[in-house]
Amino acid sequence: MVNYNPKDWFGLIFKFHKSDTFRKLFWVIICLMGYSFIMAYLEIEVWQLHFKTSSALHSILGFVLSILLVFRTNTAYDRWWEARKYWGALINNTRSLQIKLGGLLKDKTNTQYIELLEWMKVYPRVLALHLRGKSIDDSRIPKHVHGPNYVVTKITNAVLKLKEEGLLSDTHLLWINTELYGYSDICGACERIKNTPIPYSYSLFLKKFIFIYIITMPYGFIKEFEYGIVLVVSFVFYVLASLELIAEEIENPFGEEANDLDLDSMADKIEQTITEFTSLESSSN
Repeated sequence: MVNYNPKDWFGLIFKFHKSDTFRKLFWVIICLMGYSFIMAYLEIEVWQLHFKTSSALHSILGFVLSILLVFRTNTAYDRWWEARKYWGALINNTRSLQIKLGGLLKDKTNTQYIELLEWMKVYPRVLALHLRGKSIDDSRIPKHVHGPNYVVTKITNAVLKLKEEGLLSDTHLLWINTELYGYSDICGACERIKNTPIPYSYSLFLKKFIFIYIITMPYGFIKEFEYGIVLVVSFVFYVLASLELIAEEIENPFGEEANDLDLDSMADKIEQTITEFTSLESSSN
């Protein structure tokens, strides 16, 4: 995810990042400018057509298209923001579980407690790799298993062993049950976001709508703009296509593109929190 100063207007206007849509659309815009110029030349110089303009129709269709794109962008951003909230909940869930266990357990050198903390450190990285569709390079986790569920099982088993050793009671288990359940709940919610993209028919229709609208623009506006239609069509295409590209990128927020969530940074934060809290517990003893 790109960190930036939203108040730096001029810096943002003149900055071209690798995620900027202009870079991705550059050659398409060039081809579209060539197409618009050829259509303008044929209509003005060769065919010398003077049919009635259809700019009114394009204006109405442009309004409809803008509404569809706003809905598309908002839906994609909702998915991005929902994913961020779940990863924020994961950070809070981990902190809460460690604070509760730290208060309940007097012996901070207990083997099961140390193992539990290690699995809590591993979980966010395993979840990030799982959501990105990457293999989990950890010798402790078997291949071809659901990585996050495996780690949650290890965390749960460590808690149950603490109970068997008499360090936790049934009441204690009820107290930390919310945090234990939270791991699987957050994983399931993130999988739902990843595996349920916007309906295919809607995305297909929107792309076709943009394509037809842009391709027919020269016929509707050449009478008003003449050769200036080259710039008009290119700019309109840049705006419409950029909105669609942005929506495509952020609707799956778990990737590694510039506008995706920085899962690695949040995993580092969780690991750092556990390490700092453990060091504080050791010094207090």
